[in-house]
Amino acid sequence: MAPIWDGRLIRMRRWSFTKGHGTENDFVVLLDRESMLEVGPAEVRFICDRRAGIGADGLLRAVLAKHVDSWDGDGALWFMDYRNADGSLAEMCGNGIRVFVRFLLEQDLVTGPIVKIATQSGLKVVTALPDGRIRASMGSVAIRNNRVIVTTADGGEFKALSVDVGNPHAVSFVENLDHLRLDAAPRCNPAEEFPHGVNLEFVRSLETHHIAMRVYERGVGETRSCGTGTVAAAAAARAHDQDEDPLPVIYRVEVPGGTVEVELAKDGAYLTGPAVLVAHGELAVPDRLALHDVAIPTSTAPGVSGTV
Repeated sequence: MAPIWDGRLIRMRRWSFTKGHGTENDFVVLLDRESMLEVGPAEVRFICDRRAGIGADGLLRAVLAKHVDSWDGDGALWFMDYRNADGSLAEMCGNGIRVFVRFLLEQDLVTGPIVKIATQSGLKVVTALPDGRIRASMGSVAIRNNRVIVTTADGGEFKALSVDVGNPHAVSFVENLDHLRLDAAPRCNPAEEFPHGVNLEFVRSLETHHIAMRVYERGVGETRSCGTGTVAAAAAARAHDQDEDPLPVIYRVEVPGGTVEVELAKDGAYLTGPAVLVAHGELAVPDRLALHDVAIPTSTAPGVSGTV
């Protein structure tokens, strides 16, 4: 029998899912080869809710690129349709693309070790390495000359470099990461610098080409890691330190969820790190109308079955 919430019988949709993470930046992956699933903002928010849903920083939908109107390349490629936990669309996700490719490889949907992936920010080439890590091309990184001021919830103010990695970032350098208040969204000034929101990285230099970072992601909040954020942080650190070592250079980036490597090269940036799949199962998603007008109790999780 379908569950009764708010006194009403609700029809459920049954979707297969996979849960994975890259340095504890976690995602739910849905296979939707022919774009048959109705996955809108309400569905994403439900699935990513850590009490009523599976729980994740974002959702990765695997769909053939021929079904994506904005894609004008090879339609036979897999397209990574990435959504933040609040349901908003994101151009790119560095940790997500590694999890996405791990999923495709384990499901025998692609052959490796080199896999081409279509994304909102263009074609990305991803390589499964012999040591188990995954390396992803991240494209070019642009640092703008204009600076912004980031203000945290406790009134702390930090100068920030504006960095574009296919999505927007503002990178600040701090002496102590532990004392940052990131339980609420920091503010950026001028706000018009980022009309569609921004990911905020706070970076501490440890030694040459070695940094630590915390991040507040747009549409999510503070996360354990942000792949594009680590690339932005490495590029900003090179500019901040006026590093003149010839390219390529490799930065080791420590995040709360682990460690990744960022290679800054003449032809762009590359991100290397782990990608782990932890569960496969079946998710019960309420009817689309119910998602809009039924308050789901936080003590009631959707039907989930699977293996960890």
